[in-house]
Amino acid sequence: MPTFTVLIGWLAGVLTFAAYVPYFISMVRGKTKPNRATWWILLIVGVMLAGGYYSLGAKDTIWVPIGYVVGPLVIAIFSLWFGEGGWSRFDRSCLMGAAVAGVLWWLFNAPLTALIINLVMDWLGLMPTVRKAYHRPHTEDRLSWMCWFAGSFVNLFAVGHWTAELAVYPIYMVVGNGIIATLVCWPRKQSTVQSRPS
Repeated sequence: MPTFTVLIGWLAGVLTFAAYVPYFISMVRGKTKPNRATWWILLIVGVMLAGGYYSLGAKDTIWVPIGYVVGPLVIAIFSLWFGEGGWSRFDRSCLMGAAVAGVLWWLFNAPLTALIINLVMDWLGLMPTVRKAYHRPHTEDRLSWMCWFAGSFVNLFAVGHWTAELAVYPIYMVVGNGIIATLVCWPRKQSTVQSRPS
């Protein structure tokens, strides 16, 4: 019979996978405009994070990282048609920073060091969307970000042994998704929300 942490890990994974459904529908309908730079970086980092996290011994909490590979793959591909941005100076800076972090990841052989570098790359990938969520929250899907945050939060309870290696990724995901979910859901005056592109 599955243990509590296994069940919680599955639940977190389901929430993470499910969040891509409304995001995809909203994107195809033209309401959500995914930033291309964000989703391509998240795809690349997601593959490296899932592999590195698994090599550190993650089992019950691995379903969320898997969700962050499959989902970004679909969104990244469709962002070519339904997305925006990816080539602004800010986007290029984030892409360059992620590339530098990727080289450092390749040079270092220590799993924890590689994981930290991957998280830096992931954050650089999120930055264009964080910026967009602040200026134009209506271009992101609230339900999806709430589900991603909920999945990350639930995933904390799937951590069986609280070591730095196993805890840093789930905690980072709660913080990262929480920031964007807050920006997207936080009510602001219309004058605060600018209509400039990401």
